[in-house]
Amino acid sequence: MGGWMIRLRSFLFLLFFAGSISCTQAQTAGDTPSQPSSAQPTPANSGGDFFRDWFSMVSATQAAQPHWMTPVATTTPRLEQEFRYDIFWQTNSADVTRENYGGAKGLELIPQSHVEVILVAPPAYIVHNSPTVQNGFGDWGFLVKYRILSANEEHGNYILTAFFQTTLPTGQYKNGATDAIITPTIAYGKGFGHFDIQGTFGASLPTGNEAKIGRTYPWNNAFQYHLCRKFWPELEINYTYFQDGPDDGKTQVYLTPGIVLGRFHLWKRLALSVGGGFQIATTHFYTTNHNGIFTVRLPF
Repeated sequence: MGGWMIRLRSFLFLLFFAGSISCTQAQTAGDTPSQPSSAQPTPANSGGDFFRDWFSMVSATQAAQPHWMTPVATTTPRLEQEFRYDIFWQTNSADVTRENYGGAKGLELIPQSHVEVILVAPPAYIVHNSPTVQNGFGDWGFLVKYRILSANEEHGNYILTAFFQTTLPTGQYKNGATDAIITPTIAYGKGFGHFDIQGTFGASLPTGNEAKIGRTYPWNNAFQYHLCRKFWPELEINYTYFQDGPDDGKTQVYLTPGIVLGRFHLWKRLALSVGGGFQIATTHFYTTNHNGIFTVRLPF
């Protein structure tokens, strides 16, 4: 499966090992995993009323929702303010490995209460291990989240959010779609003590050339457990139904075990989370299999 697979497995092993050490230290100190309080510290004055007010609004907005960790693959219904960078390794049935640097993630902002935006998601850079396939940038896109309702751990531990995502056909050398695609999505989550479920259901609808692109209906669910303060093991189920296009009528299901460590405080509001996962196809049909995911987030 290549050197990248060995490196990814080593990385996931190190994450589990670091989490185990964290758990041991917490237990030795008599610590128990704690749920974050709804009370948030007042942000320090960053030099101007605009930033002070903005960060105060962000803190109040996030205090009114659950404090779960964003899963490795499933988009969280929570509103986040962070910079995120992902790397994917995907291998198709022809044994061509596609490396995706960036994952079309980027700067996520909360401009006002109940709203999160990724105004322009930087296009990922796509690299292939086959000389017959050209490398290049993928499509540009943007995402808007609107949080419909939520309650933090002290008042119900649930959330419901609507997404609207659009990608624009800017990819180089067929490293993107031929037309713009819009993806309306509903996202949900419920917590039960240290355990939570986060999920999304959406429809990817091309604005043209549907016979070639087809429609897809992705349904993702992440089952996550908060262990020893900084340790978030999870299992995700990623389901996709294909309508029209070359894969009309087919379904694809992945099981994605993963883990995220965080949030580690760095400086003032800035923190760090890091994680990874491994996607395994459980259906006879699949577009790629044995996919690796690495993710780094810097919430602020």
